[in-house]
Amino acid sequence: MQFNFDKQHVMVSGGSKGIGLACAKAFFNEDAFVTIISRNQDNLNQAIIDISGQSQHCRLNAISANLSDANQALEALDLAEKRFGQVVVLINSSGAAKRVGPDDLTPHAWQASMEAKFYPYIHLIDPVIKRMANHGSGNIINIIGNGGKIAKPVHISGGSANAALMLASNGLAAAYASRGVRVNAINPGITLTGRLDGLIEAQSKQSGKSKLEVLTEFTNDIPMGRLANPEEIAQVALFLASPLASYVTANIITMDGAMHPII
Repeated sequence: MQFNFDKQHVMVSGGSKGIGLACAKAFFNEDAFVTIISRNQDNLNQAIIDISGQSQHCRLNAISANLSDANQALEALDLAEKRFGQVVVLINSSGAAKRVGPDDLTPHAWQASMEAKFYPYIHLIDPVIKRMANHGSGNIINIIGNGGKIAKPVHISGGSANAALMLASNGLAAAYASRGVRVNAINPGITLTGRLDGLIEAQSKQSGKSKLEVLTEFTNDIPMGRLANPEEIAQVALFLASPLASYVTANIITMDGAMHPII
């Protein structure tokens, strides 16, 4: 199935790696103009090559910004829209809270989790959703994670940030539905990205098991018998942003291979 995003401006935060990169590539392959945002310029340069096969492309824009800073987020948005026009689709996939065991939690760790995960999303969503509302249309898709629904000892502060993002996503969806803006979220389970290493290390430290044992247990706990690929998450993002999902908003879609089959 082909989704036509011809000449639509899609912004992907965290678009240089993992799920964000997979999303950027998926929308680029559907003829969208794509802006990717990351803090690391080298990662952005490599992502442009990964997406297009060349160091520059007329439909790709890379902006280096720390989205934990609201001013930098706004500047990045302004730069992106100056080049490609109004952002029609915003995919938030930036940041990941460090996994911290309960004995290592401190007030600083709690704050760091919010600054790593919650605020980078909000700092882009706030100006983008208001501009979308003024235009009468737009789609926001937040890649969040199951840690906001499933309380894990090594992910309490990060999971709390995820839970806050879920509430914000659904609340904003309800608030802006009458103005043509849809907001949805995807909760990936364990996915084959670079962040998986941090999860395995934290779980290994907490349980005393080897990293290989932890990875094997993760896989065995998934009824589908395998971990997700970033590209699978990106395909759902494509659907949610497309006209095929025109009546879908305020939804949080779990993608964890039935690891946690909860309502």
